[in-house]
Amino acid sequence: MTVTWEETGWEQLAPGVGRCRLPVWDCTAGLVVGSDGVLLVDAGSAPAEGARLRTEARTLTGRRVTHLALTHPHFDHILGAPAFPDAEVFGAVGMDAVLSGRGRAELRADAVRHGLDAHTAEVAVDALVAPRHMVSGEWTLDLGGGLQVLLANVGPGHTAHDLAVLVPGSPEVVFCGDLVEESGEPQAGPDAVPSRWPAALDRLLELGGEDARYVPGHGAVVNAAFVRAQRDALAARFGVSD
Repeated sequence: MTVTWEETGWEQLAPGVGRCRLPVWDCTAGLVVGSDGVLLVDAGSAPAEGARLRTEARTLTGRRVTHLALTHPHFDHILGAPAFPDAEVFGAVGMDAVLSGRGRAELRADAVRHGLDAHTAEVAVDALVAPRHMVSGEWTLDLGGGLQVLLANVGPGHTAHDLAVLVPGSPEVVFCGDLVEESGEPQAGPDAVPSRWPAALDRLLELGGEDARYVPGHGAVVNAAFVRAQRDALAARFGVSD
């Protein structure tokens, strides 16, 4: 790498793995670097934020982002995706429906309701295209040098289309999207599936294990105990029995 993670404001989580917390909505973006490919996890809330991530990824790696994984179809995680027109884009199966027809109008309205400038939201949503690769179970992504990243459709939960990213190593790193939140109570909007959310967290824990570092969609990196406690709190909140 040409610079250190810290020099660009990123937090290194493991060799070749880092994340940053974006301003305004405190949304996490992750970066995973292999010998042949560079994976970005989530793209920010607007094209300008995506462009920032694109520039910082190239500064860190000396290469372009080759793959983009979108953890779920909320504006603060996906509206920066048009900044990566050459990347192979992955999402949970069914996410394409959210990005077409009425779903696009709802996505735009949600962004504006949360404070994104209306013109920016219009331009960003118009530029969005559905992920080319839809993950229905698990997808192993080979980034080269023996680095095989697992994309897992662990939902529904926070939304109907939740994708987690497991990076093997010491420690293992699990990008959770908004299935896990540290900076506040997990948000359950109209597209959440509360009855399935605890099971999605059980799946995250199965994937990562006790020693993994779990990266929430918002907030500080947490451990398995935190994820388990949040799982139990969600089960109690929504009346979900084991």
